Amino acid sequence: MAKKRKIDQVNEEIDKSKFYGPKEALEILKALNTSKFDETIDLSVQLGIDSKKSDHQIKCVTVPPNPLGKKIKILTICNKNYVKEAENAGSDFVGGEEIIEKILKEKWLNYDLVISVPELMPKVAKLGQILGPKGLMPSPKMGTVTTDIEKAIKDAKTGRVELKNDKMGLVNFPIAKKSFDIDKILDNLFHLLNLLNKAKPSSSKGNYLRKISVSSTMGPGFKLDLNLLKEELKKHTGVVA
Repeated sequence: MAKKRKIDQVNEEIDKSKFYGPKEALEILKALNTSKFDETIDLSVQLGIDSKKSDHQIKCVTVPPNPLGKKIKILTICNKNYVKEAENAGSDFVGGEEIIEKILKEKWLNYDLVISVPELMPKVAKLGQILGPKGLMPSPKMGTVTTDIEKAIKDAKTGRVELKNDKMGLVNFPIAKKSFDIDKILDNLFHLLNLLNKAKPSSSKGNYLRKISVSSTMGPGFKLDLNLLKEELKKHTGVVA
């Protein structure tokens, strides 16, 4: 008989029908020995939005109170005095029109994030078919079209978190590393949920936060009790979800 994988053994011990309070779920996740590396804890949120409507697209970004830190390759498309600023801030690749041409000719995609200064965006727009499908197109709403190059690069290196919905109205994003203390994980969770709550489209009707689950990279998922979660969110932020 084949030996059971550790995750399968863990899944058998979890009550899949139960809805957990946020702290309880996180304490169980932290206690589970599911890997030898520091896993990322992720949140999955089903929103009450119509993802076909343009005004129902959720796009926001933040650096949580306790940043995750992330190894990320950054391409900064800029010119003039911004070049030195980008290099000093730690951008992995820096260039102007020559970089745009390189991407067009070579379909070059050896980076994880693209930042651009506003004045070059009309030329960066030519890269839409290459960068767009990879989710790399710079956007003012996501803080990647900016004149504050240094802040954008440092935020990205520190561990910026992007909240974007998919076609099913789901938003999936990391909230912490498994090694974080529970209080730090909860601080991040409520900070990010508060941001997501503020992004609610004005025309969205009914329940906005519909289903929420938390999991780790190699661990099982836990369904969260929305009533308990909203109570805790109100305590932490003063905002009613």
